[in-house]
Amino acid sequence: MLIGIPALLGPELLATLRAMGHGDEIALVDGNYPAQEQARRLIRTDGHALMPVLDAILTLLPVDDVVPEALFRASVKGDPSLADPVHREMEAICAKRAPGRKVVALAGADFYARVKSAHAIVATSEPRLYANIIIRKGVIYPPETEKP
Repeated sequence: MLIGIPALLGPELLATLRAMGHGDEIALVDGNYPAQEQARRLIRTDGHALMPVLDAILTLLPVDDVVPEALFRASVKGDPSLADPVHREMEAICAKRAPGRKVVALAGADFYARVKSAHAIVATSEPRLYANIIIRKGVIYPPETEKP
């Protein structure tokens, strides 16, 4: 246990978050996602739903603010115009932890391709379908530097 670090972030996930560089992406996926098959690096958070893991990660990981889009979610049946309540929950957490950053819905094939190229996949035990999100890592600015 560490002071100020959410307890559900284990050593492997913390090391991965720290090792990621600016522009690297991490995918958080539900329990139905084929994470083992698609991951370059797989981190399991068995027993945890996606929302607490997303919230904990976003307490530590800066979201890229240099690109127009840095948060991406899966779509219902591959259709970006459709959303389930789980997507609204994701958006609420992202709005709290990364204000001003929009969560962009991707078509099925586009989402899967992006997950496959992610730095790592975090497999949760989330039971709801389409509960998948990708976060693009940003930077932590030095104190004397202002954001662009």
